[in-house]
Amino acid sequence: MINVPVAFIFILGAFLVPLLRGNVRKAYLLLLPLVGFVDLINMPRGTGFVMDFIGLDLILGRVDNLSMVFGYVFVIMAFIGNLYALHVKESGQHVAAMLYVGGSLGVVFAGDYLSLFIFWELMAISSVWLIWYRGTKISLNAGFRYLLVHVFGGVCLLSGILLLFNSTGSILFEQMDVRHLNVASYLILIGFMLNAAVPPLHAWLTDAYPEATVTGIIFLSAFTTKTAIYVLLRAFPGTEALIWIGAIMAVYGVVFAVLENDIRRLLSYHIISQVGYMVSGVGLGTMMAVNGSASHAFTHILYKGLLMMGAGAVIYTTGKSKLTELGGLHKKMPVTLILYMIGGFSISAFPFFSGFVSKSMVIAAAAGEHMAFVWLMLTLASAGTFLHTGLKLPYFTFFGKDSGINAREPPKNMLLAMGIAAFLSIFIGVYPQSLYNILPYSVDFAPYTAGHIVGTLQILLFTALGFFLLLKQVKGTPTITLDADWLYRKGAGWFVWIVNNPLADVGNMVTRVALNFFTALLWFSRNPVAAMKIIVGMEKRDRYPDIPQHLEVVSSNAVFVLIFLSICIIFLLGGGQ
Repeated sequence: MINVPVAFIFILGAFLVPLLRGNVRKAYLLLLPLVGFVDLINMPRGTGFVMDFIGLDLILGRVDNLSMVFGYVFVIMAFIGNLYALHVKESGQHVAAMLYVGGSLGVVFAGDYLSLFIFWELMAISSVWLIWYRGTKISLNAGFRYLLVHVFGGVCLLSGILLLFNSTGSILFEQMDVRHLNVASYLILIGFMLNAAVPPLHAWLTDAYPEATVTGIIFLSAFTTKTAIYVLLRAFPGTEALIWIGAIMAVYGVVFAVLENDIRRLLSYHIISQVGYMVSGVGLGTMMAVNGSASHAFTHILYKGLLMMGAGAVIYTTGKSKLTELGGLHKKMPVTLILYMIGGFSISAFPFFSGFVSKSMVIAAAAGEHMAFVWLMLTLASAGTFLHTGLKLPYFTFFGKDSGINAREPPKNMLLAMGIAAFLSIFIGVYPQSLYNILPYSVDFAPYTAGHIVGTLQILLFTALGFFLLLKQVKGTPTITLDADWLYRKGAGWFVWIVNNPLADVGNMVTRVALNFFTALLWFSRNPVAAMKIIVGMEKRDRYPDIPQHLEVVSSNAVFVLIFLSICIIFLLGGGQ
């Protein structure tokens, strides 16, 4: 029986990838998640894999229902992602992806903050390579911005951990007292929220994800934001502010998706929207809400991966990613269209698709807590999701005006990966108990009631009617959307200009004034009597006696010491009054 932390299987296994070639490497990439899954189901419940590090207990195997939900879907998505990327020749992409998966699993099963932080940073360092491997100037710049933002988040997280350890003497990763949050708690919360892409800390996602490789974005869309949801569920359930933050996220992502022309950027905004449901569920903190957030994270990883794979298949075969450049692909890529639409129906929460049985739990939890406005925001966001992900993107990509592109279906491994994700999305939708059985709490929720089905279909069908009536108004336009990333795209450039020009000029002026002052002071100190005579005009400056260079140094140092001592005396006297 395998008995090691599941994260290590992927982390250590990643370093063997460059040593393998051809079909052997392909088989290895598919075998690695299977081995990880076997290890996962054999991990004993409770706290395991405890290591001593400078007197601190590092817990690498805290296994309970919550960690297992995320562990299962992460390993499943690792298999699907590897299958989708099987044709990729660069071993570096596979190494980065496996390290990324390992880091994510390490976070999920970490029982202490030090282990969590190490795996947290491994995620950031490894995932950025999935952006850089795109090999364009835009992806290089986006990757650097992505890395800098996550470094900032890591600094906030580490600062919070250190303050927490200083005040409590413990690094155990446990639930916070959300009624009495302190500076340490807020810093940790900010670090978590940044990875969850909570506005205005979200722009790194929509800036970087669309610039990743066709296969890399499948991993990116699955892990970073969902590990953030996991740690929020673990540490901050019931934090009331998160209810409204999540509801705003749900609407925010939908609104910005309206403006998008790039298919992967449109889907990236919907990641923010869908994660908003999960964040809102964390804030509600009830058993149904926690179950809803965990189950929606599970289903979202599968159907969002499917949507990104469908978009990636289009880009792979056409080289185009703009709605205004695509159209008429339904005859050339029918299988891709069908599989994509399964993802579209899932994210839109159509009955008998996975999103219907998970998203509705969060919405029902909001209704159960009598938060009518939150319920309304989440419901409207669901309609907006169908409008753009289920209607706008597939219509203008696969139908609409024929662009004349000579496209074809993607490689079989890509279609097979999409097929597995599509099957799971339908299976969970038809048999929700398969998901409900592994959730943190026992589930007392029946999604398939007549009222729920009829109400959902009414919203979705009226959304479809509105789409076709306003078809000309919702079509893609070749525009650039300004979001919060504008602040560090343009604002950072302005900041650097201000530092290098006006502030540098002011600094140089202050330096010159200070040097002139101290030069005059030193000149006066060499011979105060002669200096005074020169100042009042009794002597000429050329009569000033010369002083040897080594005495000048001594005199200069003496003056600075006297000034420093004078300042100290002033402060001491002032403090004693």
